[in-house]
This record gives sequence, C-alpha cells and structure tokens, in this order.
Amino acid sequence: MGQKKVKAKKPPRVVIDTSVFISALLFDGVPGQLVDLWQQGKIVFLVSGEVLKEYLAVLSYPKFKLTKEEIKSLVESEVVPFFEPVNVTTKVEIINIDPADNKFLELAEDGKADFILSGDKHLLDLKSYKDFRIIPVAEFLRKFSANSGTQSK
Repeated sequence: MGQKKVKAKKPPRVVIDTSVFISALLFDGVPGQLVDLWQQGKIVFLVSGEVLKEYLAVLSYPKFKLTKEEIKSLVESEVVPFFEPVNVTTKVEIINIDPADNKFLELAEDGKADFILSGDKHLLDLKSYKDFRIIPVAEFLRKFSANSGTQSK
C-alpha cells in the first residue's frame, strides 16, 4: 500500500547509419560498444528492410574481405536476433546532397527513434528532426553512461 511503483526506464530507440554499423561490427573502438548495448537490450536497434540491404551491400565490399558465408553468419549471430524491424511507410526529401541518407530519417520517424547515431556530415548537420536527435556515437555513449542507461531528448 505505501510502496511507490518504480517506473522502468525504457531503453533508447536508435537508428544506426551504415558507416557506424560497419565500424561497430567489424572494428575495435568506440562504435564497437554499440554491439554490446544492442545485444544486452540496453538500446533498441531499429532496422528497416532498406537499411538492412545497405548494411549487407557494404559488408560485401571487397575491402572488408568477407565471404558471403561470413557475412551471413555475422549478421545472423550478431544482429538479427537483436534488432527491432520497422516497416517504413514515411517518405522524406530532406537531404538533397545525398538522398540515400533520407532512409535513416524515414526509419527513425516510423520507428519512433530517440536518436540517429551517425558519422555522416549530411545527417549530423541536421542535429535533430521531428522527435529525435542526430548525434555522433561518442556523444551518445557519453550521454548513455552519464545517465546510467537513459537519455533525455
């Protein structure tokens, strides 16, 4: 009777642009911390069919020296069990310099994201759009750890 209900804090919902995703998955360093966060459910990793296609296309670039089997295994073990699929119906034409970047804004809008994590100048220059912020990974991780796993918009 006299106990307060503790409201569980929801993990932030994030869209991860392709360069950050590739860095997180394949290389040591700051973006690599995201893999642990999405696998532990500390962030909700939002992915659309179009974004997943781009991730797979970039992973198959010759410079990464990954076979089709390695890509399949990597994505099936490290990514697919942990992401939240989003059916994107929104279309935006905000970034004209690189229209392919609009798919991240569309995903973030339809997936009700809190953040887009990016290293892309065209996205970062927007700073925010609708109800979400567009920030570099290092800034997100600083906020994430400073807030003990929660963010404010």
